[in-house]
Amino acid sequence: GDVIVIGATNRVDAIDPALRRGGRFDREIEIGVPDKSGRMEILQVHTRGMPLVDGIDLEQYAENTHGFVGADLESLAKEAAMNALRRIRPELDLEQEQIDAEMLESMQVTESDFKEALKGIEPSALREVFVEVPDISWNDVGGLEDTQERLRETIQWPLEYPEVFETMDVQAAKGVLLYGPPGTGKTLMAKAVANEAQSNFISIKGPELLNKYVGESEKGVREVFEKARANAPTVVFFDEIDSIAGERGQRMGDSGVSERVVSQLLTELDGLEELEDVVVIATTNRPDLIDSALLRPGRLDRHVHVPVPDKDARRSILEVHTRNKPLADDVDLDDIAARTDGYVGADLEALCREASMAATREFINSVAPEEAAKSAGNVRVTADHFEEALDEVGASVNDDTRERYEEIEEEFTPGGEPDEPEVSRTFQ
Repeated sequence: GDVIVIGATNRVDAIDPALRRGGRFDREIEIGVPDKSGRMEILQVHTRGMPLVDGIDLEQYAENTHGFVGADLESLAKEAAMNALRRIRPELDLEQEQIDAEMLESMQVTESDFKEALKGIEPSALREVFVEVPDISWNDVGGLEDTQERLRETIQWPLEYPEVFETMDVQAAKGVLLYGPPGTGKTLMAKAVANEAQSNFISIKGPELLNKYVGESEKGVREVFEKARANAPTVVFFDEIDSIAGERGQRMGDSGVSERVVSQLLTELDGLEELEDVVVIATTNRPDLIDSALLRPGRLDRHVHVPVPDKDARRSILEVHTRNKPLADDVDLDDIAARTDGYVGADLEALCREASMAATREFINSVAPEEAAKSAGNVRVTADHFEEALDEVGASVNDDTRERYEEIEEEFTPGGEPDEPEVSRTFQ
C-alpha cells in the first residue's frame, strides 16, 4: 500500500524478534556515530547562521570530538553561542525596546567560546560509562621516562600515525598490562597517554562489572567494548583487573562470575570484529594472579613494569608536586630525593602535601585571623616543614616488596632476564 512504517531505536536487541522478520521491519539501517568528515558537515550546518569570528577552525573541533553524534555537536554549537551571549550580557541594556545595531554587529562567537563549550559537552553514547576526559599530561608524570616511552610507542603512536603503521605492516597492540607496587603512578600514566593521544577514555574499576545475576557481568563487558568501538579512538582502562580476571578454576564462592568475565574479555580481544583504534590498558598490583590466557600474544601482551622510582625519578616527582607551592630557598629537593628511598609517587605526593600543611598550620597559629588574608602571600614551605613531613610520611615499599616485583618482571621478560625497553618488545 501507500503506508510505510519507520521505527527507530537505540536498543535493537531489545525488540521482539517477531517484529524483525521478513515482511515486517525487515530493512534495518544502522545510523552510526559520524566520522571526522561527518562531524565537520554537521558543525557547518549548526554554525551556518552563526556570526563566527574569522579564523575559527571547525576542522579542529571535528578532529577533537570523537564519539560525538549530531545532537552532541548541536549542543556544542548552541553552548558556544550562549557563551558569546553571556560575555556581552553586561553591556546590553535590556530595558531598551531594541538592541543597538552596532552592538548586534559586534556579537561574534570566538575560539574561546567553543573551547569553553567543549569542556562541558561529552559524547552522549559514552555517558553511561564515561568517567572523565583526562586532563593529565606527561608533564604531570614525574620520572619513569623509559616506561613513558614504551607507552607512547605502544598506544600513542598507533593512534597518531596510523598511516606509518599501515605502510610498515606493523600490528598495533590490543592491550597493555601495567604492573607494579601500589602508588607508583600506573593510573596516572594511563590517563596521560589517553590524553596525549586525544582519545576517549572509558575507565572501569574491576569490581564494578561483577553482578550476581547470570549473564549480566558478561553483558557489562560487551557493552563497554561496543561503546569503545563506536567512539574510537578509545582507551578502555581496567583498574585492578586482577579482581575480575583471576586464574579460572581458582576462585570459590563467586558462582563462576569471574570465569565468565574472563571468557567475555577473551572473546572481545580475539573477536571477529577487530578492535580498530581501541586499546585496552589494565593495571594490577598482582600480575601473578591474572589468568594466563589474558596475557598471551594478541591480548594483554605488552607487559610494562612501573617500578619504584629511583633517586632521579623521585626528584622529578617532587618537582611536579611542588611546582605550584611557595618554597623557601633552603628547600633542597635533591636532598629530599636522596632521603626517600622506597617512596613511591603517592608517598611523595603525601609528603609534599604534609609539608604544605605544616607551613599552613604554623602560619595560621602565628597570626591574628583578621591578618591572615593580608599576609598569606608571605607563607613559605621551608626545609623544617619537610623535616616534619618526613617524620609523618614513610615509605610504602620495603626491600622484600621490591625484590618480589623484580622477580615478577623476570618472569614476564623473554629469556628470564630483565631487558632494556626496545622496539622489539613493544611491537611484537
